[in-house]
Amino acid sequence: MRPEQIRQSLLSWYDAHARDLPWRTGPAAGQVGVRSDPYRVWLSEVMLQQTTVPHAAPYFLKFTARWPTVSDLAAASDDEVMAAWAGLGYYARARNLLACARAVANDHGGVFPDTEVALRALPGLGPYTAAAVAAIAFDEATNAVDGNVERVMARLFAVETPLPAAKPELKALAAVLVRDERPGDWAQALMDLGATVCRAKAPLCDRCPLTSACAGLATGAPETYPRKGAKAVRPRRHGVAYILTHGDGVALVRRPPKGLLGGMLGLPTSDWRDAPWSEVEAMAAAPVQADWRSAGEVEHVFTHFSLTLRLLRAEGAAEGVIWTARRDLEALPSVFLKAARAGLTSLL
Repeated sequence: MRPEQIRQSLLSWYDAHARDLPWRTGPAAGQVGVRSDPYRVWLSEVMLQQTTVPHAAPYFLKFTARWPTVSDLAAASDDEVMAAWAGLGYYARARNLLACARAVANDHGGVFPDTEVALRALPGLGPYTAAAVAAIAFDEATNAVDGNVERVMARLFAVETPLPAAKPELKALAAVLVRDERPGDWAQALMDLGATVCRAKAPLCDRCPLTSACAGLATGAPETYPRKGAKAVRPRRHGVAYILTHGDGVALVRRPPKGLLGGMLGLPTSDWRDAPWSEVEAMAAAPVQADWRSAGEVEHVFTHFSLTLRLLRAEGAAEGVIWTARRDLEALPSVFLKAARAGLTSLL
């Protein structure tokens, strides 16, 4: 099947099967000149970087109800946005979100630039996000390649090079199919195909509009693409979290502005290191002297490492902490919320 035939088949499928998403202008509206709101496209793409559509959609609706425009978001406080972001993954993306919103509001009059190159110059916009926003919101013929598109290309062309080494090859193959005709719909059609039909596990090949062109299907094992190299062992780190209570309050601290969970409120902790903490070390690293007692431990998995947090709990007073009512702990990053719930089980 020639590139033009692939495009025609997939776009026809998209016209009939496009997902109804809260940030999307459907193909019928798009063909009569209705464009997607760049703010909503950008916000959705940032949210979807580390989560799924079903998980991100409620957050998107809450964000856009609270901050309907990029200028509204730019005017929000860091703490408000960080709290609203809880549950969407790394908070560095929320900080980048605010930095980008403020750049658009302050440097561009609240209007997103309309080219991939200009979007790429905004803080926090990587190559994929800039390409996706340019295609979907501004109909620029860009090559927006995310994990879904990589999977479609790997199967369509039976690419034997394993990921991540295959990424340049997959991007080049995707570029061959980009045209000036309906670039926004094309980008979204590829995304939808990968998300709903050409799935990572159990692809629904009987529903795919590209079966006659798919070299991966011809091998009899399309689910084995993209090929993957040996999986790296995720390292494990160890730390201690200190749950200090005073009446209804729980002591929190502001983490350093840079690094993992930078600038966020969290429980006081020791450093996170490769070796477990001994009793003596854990007591020595406590934020205040108190009658610290064991409250179990929790496990948490980050993208690049796993964490075992030993929990110590005490009742007492302290200076230089932020006393927070137990009912307000839901806004904590998930690792600290998990630790707080475990350590205060009888009280939450």
